[in-house]
Amino acid sequence: MDDNKKITYADAGVDVNRGYQSVAKIKAHAASTFNKNVLQGLGSFGGFYSLDGENGDVLVAGTDGVGTKLKYAFLSGRNDTVGIDCVAMCVNDIVCQGAKPLLFLDYIATGRINPDVVADVVKGVADGCNQAGCALVGGETAEMPSMYGAGEYDLAGFSVGIVKRDKIINGQTITPGCALVGLASSGLHSNGFSLVRRLLGEDVEKLDADKSLGRSLLDAILTPTRIYVKNVLALAAEFDILGLANITGGGFIENIPRIFPDGVGCKVDVKSFPRPDIFGLLAEKSRLSDAELYNTFNMGIGMVAAVRADAADSFVKRANAIGEKAYIIGETVSGNGVIL
Repeated sequence: MDDNKKITYADAGVDVNRGYQSVAKIKAHAASTFNKNVLQGLGSFGGFYSLDGENGDVLVAGTDGVGTKLKYAFLSGRNDTVGIDCVAMCVNDIVCQGAKPLLFLDYIATGRINPDVVADVVKGVADGCNQAGCALVGGETAEMPSMYGAGEYDLAGFSVGIVKRDKIINGQTITPGCALVGLASSGLHSNGFSLVRRLLGEDVEKLDADKSLGRSLLDAILTPTRIYVKNVLALAAEFDILGLANITGGGFIENIPRIFPDGVGCKVDVKSFPRPDIFGLLAEKSRLSDAELYNTFNMGIGMVAAVRADAADSFVKRANAIGEKAYIIGETVSGNGVIL
């Protein structure tokens, strides 16, 4: 690897523009299925389906996978935590709408079923469901010879939550001058791993022996995604949370503006919260700018809440008291997008 060459997400084989183009092309197909119970289309952190008219219960659904983080799991034989990632990627989206996750289903596909590996994976899924307070009510395991390499599998999930219509958190009341509070991530979470693998390689024995970050680099890579559900719901019961953004693929740059009305942007102080060492290592190896890093990784913040400025200090204090690491990381402003 040329130490002077910038290594981007596109260099790792991921072109985010293709993803944006795909969403644009499929929106009309999805919209053709909507009925009066669908409250909004694609583009938020969950899909809404009203059960009881204007003031009743609303279901919020989300689906996602673990992505190429799975490579490190099956190369190392550590398959018992990626299920937590799978649950987290779904329920952290659902809770952004103020919804309590009710149930979860998983899907595991592989070329040849290894019962011990499947059991380890589902153990992780169950652990994640317990952290989120939802029930693992079913799933599917598919054996598809020749579709996957030896020892490889894919893992995805689907979750449904519920919220009263008048309690939905949707960002519509966010105005310039609100505070942004960040809740610390547990590390990489489960996005950007095509670039991570390009930068750090896939020699799991070498990564396990590397203690340059004070622990095994493989341990840091496989640390499961933090699940925020219970604490976010507790905070929502005490504070008026105006908007919530799950910081996954697209980092700060893509995800935070998703909760803002038109004409509202934000300023984020990247020095207002600690950046875990794993991101410093990736920054060094990739030579990416801050704007590029914060458009790919969570950089140490896994969830962002918009609250009124006069409530921010109390919100942070309470979040810290119940087990989160919370920081005031910025404010909303007139305009669009994210200013770092």
